[in-house]
Amino acid sequence: MKVIFHEDFYQVYTSDPAAAGRRMEAIVEVIAPYVDFITAKPASENEIALAHTREHICDVRQRGLYSISALAAGGAIQTAALGLNEPSFGLIRPPGHHASANSSWGFCYFNNMAIALEVLKQKEKIQSAYVLDIDLHFGDGTVNILGNKNYITIHNVEVYDRLAYLDEIAEEMEHCQADIIGISAGFDNHEDDWGGVLKTEDYIETGRKVRAAALRCGGGCFGILEGGYNHHVLGYNVKALIEGLSGN
Repeated sequence: MKVIFHEDFYQVYTSDPAAAGRRMEAIVEVIAPYVDFITAKPASENEIALAHTREHICDVRQRGLYSISALAAGGAIQTAALGLNEPSFGLIRPPGHHASANSSWGFCYFNNMAIALEVLKQKEKIQSAYVLDIDLHFGDGTVNILGNKNYITIHNVEVYDRLAYLDEIAEEMEHCQADIIGISAGFDNHEDDWGGVLKTEDYIETGRKVRAAALRCGGGCFGILEGGYNHHVLGYNVKALIEGLSGN
């Protein structure tokens, strides 16, 4: 599988857990033998403005976080575009799903998923999209930006029982209809992370369900990194989702 990445994502840009040192290294060390890396390129300000106000963009710039956030957004755009033709994964940060049109919190600055899908829609690459958010925390920013768009369906998995969680994903994937399915891939629901719910193999199954749904729809699929903070297991969980999306 092709994975969008940039060495600038190694930098510690703030003191929050999503920017912690060795987080990205822990993932790269595990997945490197199995993937092909493609270098991320920054999103333009006009692309970012499809999802965010100019005031918010200015605020992120004033905080000294524009360059790394634009690079993450650009990586998400590349991942989604690639996902139209083959499953792909965006190993990007800062994460994005708590970034609303004019505000942000939760270690997020620009909403990577929203920007990527809005770019595809503007370019008439898609007519419909589905967002499956598997992060421990509700993706309020994604709902804020995309929730009223008639071409988007957003589903946040919010159950706290492992089997019910997997059943909910299976049910959603059985019935979704979209040109592309994007996974807001937070791994903080793992049994050894903050949420304590899922096993590593559950990410393989999730990836398989998404890929199967995309094939049924005749569309594409991709995932982009959101949460996940236990560096000892994070790389293996990312690898598991990639395996599932790849059909392995």
